[in-house]
Amino acid sequence: MKHFLRALMQFFLFLYCALLWRTLKFVMRKVTGRCELQRICHNNKPGARRTLRIESSLKFSKSELLQTAVSAQLDSVEKVIDDIITLKKINPDANPQLGVSLQASLFQIVGYRSLVVEVERLRRESYDCENPKHEEMLLKLWKCLCPDTPLTGRISKQWCDIGFQGSDPKTDFRGMGILGLSNLLYYAEHDRANALQLLHDSQQPKSSKMSKAEWEKSQLDKAIGYSFAIVGINITDLAYRLLVGGALKTHLYNVAPEMPSIAHFQQTFCYLMQEFHRFWMEEDPRDIMEFNRIRDKFHKMVLKLLRDPDTALCPHFSASDLHMITL
Repeated sequence: MKHFLRALMQFFLFLYCALLWRTLKFVMRKVTGRCELQRICHNNKPGARRTLRIESSLKFSKSELLQTAVSAQLDSVEKVIDDIITLKKINPDANPQLGVSLQASLFQIVGYRSLVVEVERLRRESYDCENPKHEEMLLKLWKCLCPDTPLTGRISKQWCDIGFQGSDPKTDFRGMGILGLSNLLYYAEHDRANALQLLHDSQQPKSSKMSKAEWEKSQLDKAIGYSFAIVGINITDLAYRLLVGGALKTHLYNVAPEMPSIAHFQQTFCYLMQEFHRFWMEEDPRDIMEFNRIRDKFHKMVLKLLRDPDTALCPHFSASDLHMITL
């Protein structure tokens, strides 16, 4: 009975809030002479703050036409905008900027949805050693990270030098598929200096007072201390969850003026790799067994930052200048 009454109260509270919100919207339209979409576009600069509010307004509208606008295809965006303007009885000549603002935001919404589909496709594509493209990507990763060291064979313990777990890296891509390899290769090619620095740092003894030879002979954990490639695959998983869960909308709507693309996602991965390395160093773990705890703590920190609608993780997609800013 107690649970029933609580549920009943929550239901009536929901109805009350919904009614109050619709009444407030009606009053605001009468007072300002603008509908909610007009007010959002007028009061917010381009970016996540505006697009997120437009997306929410459309999604929770009582109009089916507005609700379906967030699911529009790219080639129908202009028609959707015309339909919205007609439905809301807005004079486009008196409000020329409204169509431009709605178009920019709808492009971002459509682009984000398409990006999720593309990233999911790459994640589901398993590494295939019979696929020449996959093999070429893997060998290119080695050449980027170890340009002065020839690979003795496709199956080799040398792969452990760049952070894979065994002599055949394909087994490490099971969780993230070709997406993990694609991100690692992008990082090694487009932000090579940082990638090489991280790889070098991850291979160093934790104590600066001990030579590398002494450290290798000791029983200490090989840290500062993580496997570069395996961490890259883990950070790919983290970026994937941020994307699919919608948390990356804040970042991508702020830095992609039109449609977010796979390159935007990969630049975000570069940022996360750099910041995780910094975070790992600050946490100063005893050994690699603390990896999951530190990764989860890092994930929560990024989520907290992304709750600010003005946050951008890697502005202008400059992979060589990866730092957090608030616009």
